[in-house]
Amino acid sequence: MASSVGTTSETPESGSAPEAPGSSARRGRVRGRRAAIMAVPAVAITAGLAIMTAEGALGAQFAISGMPFTVTAESLDGTGFEQFGGLDNMADNSPNAGDTGGQVLVVTSAIKSATLSKLCQSVDLGGTNLKIEAGSGERKVEATDLTTDSTEMSGNAAFRNIEIGNDASTLTKAGVKGPLGVFSQQADTVHIDTLRQTNYATTAGVFKLPGLKLSFSSKAC
Repeated sequence: MASSVGTTSETPESGSAPEAPGSSARRGRVRGRRAAIMAVPAVAITAGLAIMTAEGALGAQFAISGMPFTVTAESLDGTGFEQFGGLDNMADNSPNAGDTGGQVLVVTSAIKSATLSKLCQSVDLGGTNLKIEAGSGERKVEATDLTTDSTEMSGNAAFRNIEIGNDASTLTKAGVKGPLGVFSQQADTVHIDTLRQTNYATTAGVFKLPGLKLSFSSKAC
């Protein structure tokens, strides 16, 4: 933008009237103002999407691959926990849809902030597994605004100030709201030992993976 604001001069074409002094600078300023005005709606839309996502109006909706992946952790500690049912959708004509119609019934777990020790994630690629490991040393994996869409979950869990039977659209602990009329639960804190999940989607606002190791392995998590 700076190069267009009165920093260049051109020779008038033959027969054209010479420009008045300063007209190039004025024209540059007009172009600059127009560009700024055009940028305002884009910034407003981006900010609006961020706000709606934080409030759970949009959730973490995207087309899933339809390939489940396994997540395990020695332990998980979370503050601000919510859980409710939902549907994940695959891309149109996904080869992984099978007879599901491209939809997977999932349980969405949302945690405002979480730490995990000895995290492992693996996905079966057919004969080999793509594996990610982190948090095996002194530093734990850290996540904020974490959501997981799971079909299976196991472990030894403990909750503080749990509420069971809420309408998912009224949840307040993790900043995410589920669908109206859907059964849900929430708690101030959650602790899970020997966590194991089968997931179809995971999202996080921030995900810190100390000691990250990515590899192909014959063994899943």
